[in-house]
Amino acid sequence: MQNLVTDLLVTLAYGAVGVVLMAIGYVLVDVATPGKLHELIWTERNRNAALLLSSNLLGVGTIVVAAIVASADDFTLGLIGAGAYGITGLVIMAAAFVLLDVATPGKLGELLVDPEPHPAVWVSATVHLATGAIIAAAII
Repeated sequence: MQNLVTDLLVTLAYGAVGVVLMAIGYVLVDVATPGKLHELIWTERNRNAALLLSSNLLGVGTIVVAAIVASADDFTLGLIGAGAYGITGLVIMAAAFVLLDVATPGKLGELLVDPEPHPAVWVSATVHLATGAIIAAAII
């Protein structure tokens, strides 16, 4: 019974770190795109904005999973690592977004919230997912 309680508390702690990191990711995507993200997705049903946010959250989740797996024997180190790697991943994802914006015509943020589907959102989403996967591989 003690192992179950301990495992539940560990799960809650990792879950809290993951949710906080995803909230930070949400804020970063909101800042990088024109308009309010919650209105774009839930009111205007903007698919581009939803895909951009979803890819960011999946990238962060991938990083957190890798940090947990890499530190299976040390809870404290794993929790700190999940937070540190998650923040690092968000910084790298933001830098990749800026680099992609510089390398492409127009303002990427504006293209990504266009009401019409735009191929640029797939490129940006792929950058988010690939960045998360690269960081996860580096952790493991």
